[in-house]
Amino acid sequence: MTEQIDKNVSRRDFLSATSVAAFIGSMNLAGAVPAKARLDSDRKIRIGVVGGGFGASFEWHLDPNCTVEAVSDLRADRRNHLQQVYKCEKAYESLEKLVLDPKIEAVAVFTGAPDHVRHCVEVMNHGKHCICAVPAAMSLEEAALLKETKERTGLKYMMAETSYHRRPCILARQLYQDGMFGKFLYCECEYYHYLAGKHGQAYWWQNGKPTWRHGYAPMLYPTHSTAFHVGVTRERITDISCLGWGDDHPDLQENQYDNPFWNMTALGKCSGGNICRCNVMYNVVAGGERAQWLGEKLSLYMPGSGGQPFAVKAHGSPPVTALPDYQDLLPESMRVASGHGGSHTFLTHEFVAALVEDREPAIDVYESLAMTVPGIVAQESAKKGGQQLKVPSFDK
Repeated sequence: MTEQIDKNVSRRDFLSATSVAAFIGSMNLAGAVPAKARLDSDRKIRIGVVGGGFGASFEWHLDPNCTVEAVSDLRADRRNHLQQVYKCEKAYESLEKLVLDPKIEAVAVFTGAPDHVRHCVEVMNHGKHCICAVPAAMSLEEAALLKETKERTGLKYMMAETSYHRRPCILARQLYQDGMFGKFLYCECEYYHYLAGKHGQAYWWQNGKPTWRHGYAPMLYPTHSTAFHVGVTRERITDISCLGWGDDHPDLQENQYDNPFWNMTALGKCSGGNICRCNVMYNVVAGGERAQWLGEKLSLYMPGSGGQPFAVKAHGSPPVTALPDYQDLLPESMRVASGHGGSHTFLTHEFVAALVEDREPAIDVYESLAMTVPGIVAQESAKKGGQQLKVPSFDK
């Protein structure tokens, strides 16, 4: 499920043979990816990295404006892994100890989802900026606490959502900003992660005990999908209706989330007057994250595990079938292959750049909650048989 990326041409002269492609090739993508490849500063952000699983898959050590000051994990083997990846001598046994280090300016929180808000609040209350794995929160109460803490402390917060930084999403964002869709009508966004088989059970169980992922409700992990709509249009999902499907699997009969669903589909009404259909499914023959953005004048289709090709289509023009290479938007040292469709390097650099430039990151607390909260409400809708519910706003 990969896109064809043309590395022989720049994003400025990309596929200039057609009118649609000529526009794409001439775009200035600075608005789509705020971070600049070269920052006008020699400052190095001293960051602490917490979580030796997924947290070890980011490129802090490759960013010329960042250094890993310390790492932390409850497990010694994961602490050692973080130290090896980031060539870091200093390690702490817990986040609570790491945040006491006066040299650390920011903390990357890659702990379990139920701990995200508690840990981010701990980080910001100790005067440190924070980037956190998804989702931003798991309840409306947690969402309110996260917003209050960020606003009270004035520190930077960013959610490390990968879909926002995928190449097709970068392109869709710029097409939207430049009005190429015409009237934007519909976004279809999907996240498929098979968890019903033996491979999936390894996520849910460890040493015979349930992990935090055991029985985890699909719509409490919505951001890989919702980022494709919110992150392109900056709209808000204002109303949502959701249906869920489950079976008699024992893990769905009893879990800490009171969740009976493997698969969930939500239909959202958006502040721009358009529609967003959002899937999060754990028991299907499909994989990965994808979206399609449909407009009155132009549509963009991401590739999918079912064999769908990448394409940008417009009236009267042949389809564009290859993406430009956006690596020149990164520092040269970070132009490497990275996780989730190459998104890790982009989101890593965006957080560092936001701190160096003293600005809010692209996915700030308000965008993070706009991507997260619709899923929380969708979960309640599904338990009520699909009843349409209002999605509360956590904007300023």
